[in-house]
Amino acid sequence: MIDSQKRFSLYYWPTPNGRKISIMLAELDIEYELIPVNIGTDEQLTSSFIQKNLNHKIPVLYDQKIDAYLMESAYILLYLSDEFKALAPEHPTARMEMMQWLFFQAAHIGPMLGQNHHFNFYNKGKAPYAEERYINETNRLYSVLEKRLEGRAFILDSYSIVDIAMWPWIARYPRQSIDLSKYKNVKSWYETIASRKAVQRGYNIFGPSELIP
Repeated sequence: MIDSQKRFSLYYWPTPNGRKISIMLAELDIEYELIPVNIGTDEQLTSSFIQKNLNHKIPVLYDQKIDAYLMESAYILLYLSDEFKALAPEHPTARMEMMQWLFFQAAHIGPMLGQNHHFNFYNKGKAPYAEERYINETNRLYSVLEKRLEGRAFILDSYSIVDIAMWPWIARYPRQSIDLSKYKNVKSWYETIASRKAVQRGYNIFGPSELIP
């Protein structure tokens, strides 16, 4: 049942991709209806949910204004940013840079760190080759971020949807066999964002979790 008093309804579970959107909505200070979709019990595979997203993944954001269900967390971030003119640069060159790093998150950080979680956290000891492969790739990607963050506080010139997209995945560094102290720029960026009140609200909407030191 959609809440007629709120424009947005978020179909959600506290995964890195889900938390991208709850953090974004907290940063925008937007009230919304929260609809848990427990992926631990396969609620995302129900026929009612698949009608909202044929790829049966969370998050999904329903916008009553356009009567549409939006899928793919990176796209939802872009949609909200464009809709509310927030957390994204306007200059064409800066926007081009933003899109490249947003695609970097969607194509590399999410999929590769997600595979790391699968083999090294949830199924450790079952596939040593895969464990080593994804730990190595995770370290390589952290090294890319480390270089990008040299001399800068955020991935772009100011805090943006790119940071929101990246940060929930980096927040799972303990699950990825990553020693964050080896990446001083990433660590500083991580802690800066972790201190934001909106990030804390958006990350912990189900209550305190393992994150935020």
